Amino acid sequence: MATRFTRATQFTSDAYFRGPPRQFPTSSYYNITRTVPQTLRHPFTMQRRTFLQTVTASATACIVNHAAHSQTLAASPKFAKWQPNYIVGSCMYGGVYLGDILPEVAKCGSNALDIWPKPHGNQREQLDGLGEERFLALLEKHKVRLGCITQYKLGPFGLQDEMRMAQRLGCSTIITGGEGPVGLKGAELKQAVAQFIEKLKPHLAVAEQTGVTIAIENHAKNLIDSADSLRYLAELSPSPHLAIAMAPYHLPQDTQLLSSLISELRDSLAMFYAWQHGDGCMVKLPKERELLQMPGRGTLDFAPLWKALASIEYAGWVEIFMHPVPRGIPILETPAEVTAEINRAKKYLDSLPT
Repeated sequence: MATRFTRATQFTSDAYFRGPPRQFPTSSYYNITRTVPQTLRHPFTMQRRTFLQTVTASATACIVNHAAHSQTLAASPKFAKWQPNYIVGSCMYGGVYLGDILPEVAKCGSNALDIWPKPHGNQREQLDGLGEERFLALLEKHKVRLGCITQYKLGPFGLQDEMRMAQRLGCSTIITGGEGPVGLKGAELKQAVAQFIEKLKPHLAVAEQTGVTIAIENHAKNLIDSADSLRYLAELSPSPHLAIAMAPYHLPQDTQLLSSLISELRDSLAMFYAWQHGDGCMVKLPKERELLQMPGRGTLDFAPLWKALASIEYAGWVEIFMHPVPRGIPILETPAEVTAEINRAKKYLDSLPT
């Protein structure tokens, strides 16, 4: 057993720092023993109970401070969980009056509307009928903003007036398709995409003046229809006002390809359609098969796509989407049913790990 001082060996504070005195008295009062003392008492020694109380209090304070710090980090933008920026497509409600669609937007967990023209919806035509002032008053009444205008009918070279109107309405995005030869691959495809962009430059100048982003959707039977065409568009884009609207429906239903493509496109993405192929949308099908285009119903696993979007901190629009057959009708019979189906898909997407 180690040799220790008994409680009789008490030093003054001065002796504690200087070390033991030069000579110890021979009295048994200073006897050295092999027994472990109950306590070693000098001016700088605390009792066991006091020590434990102090340590416990310090540990508790550390835990509380760590928890508070963790909450602060979690609340900061850098550490916050990624949240999709949902927008509601007006065409999901068919030709329903805007005044009946706008109350549904907040119920879908959004505050933004993507307005579609015929043949998919008719809300863009309703805007013309209402006039800009009344349209803006309607948006304000329901606390909704115009986030996007979809305009395939005008095409990428017919958007200048539409962009100026979008600026007046506070709208930042217009979706359209590409234009050019179809079915190209490799160097020929890249050259055609470069020519398309060159032709688009005067329109991009207006986009920059108005603060509008032109987002090109990948679409079947179009120059911009494949993963490579999207890559070339992102690579060759001369302006942040030329972006991509990514539609998984029109791409191979391969989660690895789709998630990798999201990671590659990164800041070029302005719209992501939460939309899968399912059984398609070109022929009339029973409603339960038609709805397989919606997230959480068909076979496409959106989890890898959601992780990819979160990994790039995607800040563009996310639109839960499908096409009914025929075009121009709501995806379900009533606005309430449409909203419920959008929310079912949203619940599925929001449950995915990121």
